[in-house]
Amino acid sequence: MPRAAELPSAPDVAVADGGDVPVDPDVAAPIAAGRGHVGSRWRKRATIVAFLAPGLVLYVLLVLVPIFQGAFYSTFDWNGLEPLDKFVGLENYREALGDPIFLMSVRHVLVIVVLSLVFQLPFALGLAVMLNQRMHGRAVFRLLFFLPFVLSEVITAIVFRLLLQPGGLVDGTWEAVGLGGLVQEWLADPTVVLYTVCLVITWKYFGFHMIIYLAGLQAIPVELEEAAALDGASRLQSFRYVTLPLLGPTIRISVFLSIIGSLQVFDMVWVMTDGGPVNASNTMATYMVDRGFDRHRLGYGSAVAVIVFVLSFVVALGYQRFVLRRDAEGALTTAGA
Repeated sequence: MPRAAELPSAPDVAVADGGDVPVDPDVAAPIAAGRGHVGSRWRKRATIVAFLAPGLVLYVLLVLVPIFQGAFYSTFDWNGLEPLDKFVGLENYREALGDPIFLMSVRHVLVIVVLSLVFQLPFALGLAVMLNQRMHGRAVFRLLFFLPFVLSEVITAIVFRLLLQPGGLVDGTWEAVGLGGLVQEWLADPTVVLYTVCLVITWKYFGFHMIIYLAGLQAIPVELEEAAALDGASRLQSFRYVTLPLLGPTIRISVFLSIIGSLQVFDMVWVMTDGGPVNASNTMATYMVDRGFDRHRLGYGSAVAVIVFVLSFVVALGYQRFVLRRDAEGALTTAGA
């Protein structure tokens, strides 16, 4: 009879939770690791949901709910106080799209869009290129040019309303330098007021676009411009064939922000001119507030708000689909590489 020490040793086994079935540790370890991986994945998902939930709740309550609520109100003839019992369907939309004053406000918005793209953005780009060069005090100049954007729209409108009033600082300056013939009723002349508003909007927002362009310019490697200079390219040629194409994605984003902002411009126009005189500076937003709140037609104002939303949404979707698509595809390709 062999001794106990000479007996063959039993294989190392783990005992299952029930205590009856032995489990090979080579099998138990992957199972435990899999369980741990699943638990870790669910913990990550729970963390993501916990962080996103407050923002999603606010987005639903402050964005999605008002959109659907406004669309619902737009189908009623409602003054905001009486019960919702006068259902008119699409009549408010037909009235708005057939109102010459509303159509005039749409044309005004298009004028603001065009003037912003033609004057505001090139001016901001030129300043960005200049302030991207090595020069003394460029940080101070950047700060000074960006300061108008820091001011609120209401403060800006009030200041310019005081400056542009008859006998104000602007008229006094023209007369002091012998250019009294340039004095205008800047905010009272129907033929001038819209361009005056566009000038104020340009002053307010050019610093914002300048900073965007500066960020884009600083992301362009200096070596590319130096290589172009070594190849004999002038500064203008280097800007035209090297800097400007590389700045294309930044310019397209700037154009997008300018268009959407112009479509929805309200506060500065409302404070400076109240949409007047004789609706000469009305925008879609000022028209909406005037009809909805001042004239107590919240159902009609809601219909105008829906029209503005749909127009802005279509423009934004079309711009992203046909203009920004290649930038997004390029970014995805770069990330994949």
